[in-house]
Amino acid sequence: MSTLGIAVIGTGKMGSDHVRRIGRTVGGARVVAVADPDGDRVKEVAAALEGASAHTDPAAAIAAPGVDAVLIASPGPAHEESVLQALALGLPVLCEKPLTPDPAGALRIMEAEQRLGRRRVQVGFMRRYDAEYERLKELLDAGGIGRPLFLHCRHRNASSPSFFTSDMLITDSVVHEVDAARWLLGQEITAVTVLSPAPSGAAPEGLRDPRLVLLETSGGAIVDVEIFVNCGFGYQVQCEAVGEAGSARIGDGQAMVVQAGGRWGGEIAQDFTVRFADAYDRQLRRWVAAAAAGRVEGPDTWDGYAAAAASEAGLTASRTGARTVVELVERPTLYR
Repeated sequence: MSTLGIAVIGTGKMGSDHVRRIGRTVGGARVVAVADPDGDRVKEVAAALEGASAHTDPAAAIAAPGVDAVLIASPGPAHEESVLQALALGLPVLCEKPLTPDPAGALRIMEAEQRLGRRRVQVGFMRRYDAEYERLKELLDAGGIGRPLFLHCRHRNASSPSFFTSDMLITDSVVHEVDAARWLLGQEITAVTVLSPAPSGAAPEGLRDPRLVLLETSGGAIVDVEIFVNCGFGYQVQCEAVGEAGSARIGDGQAMVVQAGGRWGGEIAQDFTVRFADAYDRQLRRWVAAAAAGRVEGPDTWDGYAAAAASEAGLTASRTGARTVVELVERPTLYR
């Protein structure tokens, strides 16, 4: 079987982690081109990869010799252009979330993909590949706790990076819960309400952190999301499903509890690359295997669009304080 040549667009924390993953934990693939506007950084990344070319222009990396597939890990506003360039060449794409920051951009990608007549894009909602989330999905699909009524979600980060904005709490963080809720429940998000307590003293000036986001679904369930990106103690993602006949909770992170010196406790992951390391591995392995076989699976362009539409409603709700309806176009047959 031939090795899949991958162009990685973006060599920041996420992109560099994917480059490492492709080289060490994913078989059947290698990075043949990397792109980043930071010329020194992209040259350093490429120098550690045998035969990989370095580019400051994403389009040049996507069109580089030996590229069979494209992994996009650049900032969200740059995703649309790179995805469209890959689609123009008919290449399979794994695009980190968000697919685009706004639903209009996602619609343009959806239209381009439909013109090809087949799926080429997978969106990097990696929680769908986490073992705990998969077990919860299986339980809900099997009716193990009856009809779901609530999802109680907590999404906490130890601290936020310097560039993080109040809008990004919705578009870059809560967007994960939006997709997870849609997937777990098999329902669309129909309305969003955002509530804000007094900001935490640990939040940088101007950052409205934490927040409580309420999502209503097409099946009558309610999803509440506590998003707190400066909690101080670590990275924590939890979800409890409450149904008519029971409940189930994931994300407690208590694989090992140590009792010593008159105390008990365990470790708390400090960032997403630790907590979801296995999910990222599984996501990338499955994408590589599918792409090598000429297929694209996993979260699709519609999922990216629906998440962007819910995020847009969330931004409106956070600015107005009002419950905001999510507007969706009719779902195309390619994504049914």
